[in-house]
Amino acid sequence: MASERITRLLRDWSAGDQGALNALIPCVHRELRSLARRRMAGERPGITLQPTALVNEAYLRLLKLKQVSWQDREHFFAVAVRLMRRILVDASRNRNAQKRGEGVRPIPLEDAEYDAKSPESDLLAVDEALQRLETMDPRKARIVKLRFFLGLSVEECAMELDVSPETVKRDWRLAKAWLSQQLS
Repeated sequence: MASERITRLLRDWSAGDQGALNALIPCVHRELRSLARRRMAGERPGITLQPTALVNEAYLRLLKLKQVSWQDREHFFAVAVRLMRRILVDASRNRNAQKRGEGVRPIPLEDAEYDAKSPESDLLAVDEALQRLETMDPRKARIVKLRFFLGLSVEECAMELDVSPETVKRDWRLAKAWLSQQLS
């Protein structure tokens, strides 16, 4: 089974086997691209990073991780998706910093066009709200990450968290409502 092979390769890579990493990349690339496309589809127009570039940047960051003891393929993909989210947030912060224009002459407010709903500000707001939720209720934050970022079903989340599907459904509803209130 592919899942068991990926888990074995991850563990071998953790043990220092670079050959395992070379064998792992083709096994996970398609799924990582799918996750990146799914993640990018949820973004507002204007995000310039493409799914392939997002996957490549995630690979680079995964390679920099030291002493990770990979548990299984789900652990790997959860870390990869978290890295992708971080990459998108970092890219948004960089674009926002460039928008503020270092060394650019300021213009009067009445002459400026105002865009309150830029994709970058939305992504940063979601990231900040998710961080607040994580400090208040880690399980609800984890469910949001599993459902939204990884695209897991209610049943898959329940298995991952070792709770009932009804608990996942309830927490998902509450988390979405809380995040909606925070983002409005």
